[in-house]
Amino acid sequence: MEETKEQKIEVSYAKLVSNLEDFTKLYRTLLDLLRKEKENLIASNLEALDESNKTKEALIYKLRAQDTARERYARELANLVGADVKAPRLLELAQRLAGPAGDRLRAIHATLEILIRRVGEINKENETYTQSALSVLSGAMGEVKDTLAPKKTYGNQGKMAHGPEKAGNFVSKEA
Repeated sequence: MEETKEQKIEVSYAKLVSNLEDFTKLYRTLLDLLRKEKENLIASNLEALDESNKTKEALIYKLRAQDTARERYARELANLVGADVKAPRLLELAQRLAGPAGDRLRAIHATLEILIRRVGEINKENETYTQSALSVLSGAMGEVKDTLAPKKTYGNQGKMAHGPEKAGNFVSKEA
C-alpha cells in the first residue's frame, strides 16, 4: 500500500520536529556549559576549563551532525509542501503547514532563535574574560622575564655591559 501525500508530509514533519527538539536540547546544554565556563573563567579554575572545552567540542560536533540532519529533513518537507527546496526556512514551512503543525514550527523557531542569540552573547562575554586574563598573564610573564634577564650597566669607557646575574648586587661599593 502506497503512502498518500498527507502521510508523507506527516512522517517528514515528525522527523523534522524530533530533530529540532533534539537540536534545542543540545543548544540548552551548550548554553548551560557556557554559563559554567564563565564562572570557571572568573574563578581561574583551569581543570574545569579544560574539561569544559572537551565537553564543548563534543557538543559542537553533535550540533553539526544534528544541523546536517535538520537540513535534510527540512528539504524533504519543503519538497512535499511546495516550499523553497534549496534553502528551506522554518517560518516558510510553518506558513505552508496549517494549524497546530505550523504553530509548532514557529514556536520551535522562536525558541532556537533566543537560544542561539544567548549562546552568542555569553560566548562573546567569555571571550572578553579570556582576552583579559591572557593580557594580565602576558603582562605578568613580561615582568618575570624582565626580572630574570641580566641587567645592562655601564662598563669601562662608557660602553654597555651586562651587570650581575643576581638581583640586589651593587655595581660599586663606593658612594
